Amino acid sequence: MTSYDSDKLAAEIGSQLEMLTDKSTKGIRTFRRELSRRLASEPSDFVFLLSLQLLETKETVAPFFAYELVQHHREASRGLNPRKLKQLGKGISSWGEVDTFACYLSGPAWREHQVPDSVIAAWARSKNRWWRRAAVVSTIPLNNKARGGQGDAARTLQICQLVVHDRDDMVVKALSWALRELAKRDSNAVKTFLNKNKQSLASRVVREVNNKLKTGLKNPHKL
Repeated sequence: MTSYDSDKLAAEIGSQLEMLTDKSTKGIRTFRRELSRRLASEPSDFVFLLSLQLLETKETVAPFFAYELVQHHREASRGLNPRKLKQLGKGISSWGEVDTFACYLSGPAWREHQVPDSVIAAWARSKNRWWRRAAVVSTIPLNNKARGGQGDAARTLQICQLVVHDRDDMVVKALSWALRELAKRDSNAVKTFLNKNKQSLASRVVREVNNKLKTGLKNPHKL
């Protein structure tokens, strides 16, 4: 049993965020850490429900705040599945929302095999640009060491292959990012992918990823 009422707590959190003297990301995150400590022993379903309620008030609560509540609750993060991710990602409509959703929630859940490859692949085929970006950015936690990634060329390139013809700017930029991140782990796999798909990939992807492979930088000429 939880000691909180989710509706009341969501309203309380909104009020406290509005009253913060430091409304920077750092200030908001400090408050989130305090709240996570309070919620550490609460049931995972309660934290999930609370996060959904907070996401309904984007004008008051930044989406990353709600995502981090799930991310930093051990049982809530371990309990993520396709249905819950779809609920948490409902309405994503900016690169910031997508990237935090994918890096904090869907990517780690996929990495830990809580979500099957088929779900992320379905997102990559979505008519919605933001879900396609979410699929590609979900590969980042597979490969980024700071996010717990050990490297997974197979799953990363499976998703990248699905969007090689995509010319939506948000997806193109995500694809470049995904390949550059994998290049840190398996440069040969990325080189092979580029050679295989160079006629299909957006020129931006080819340029930035080749720069990364050759110099370690995305845009070395800007130095």
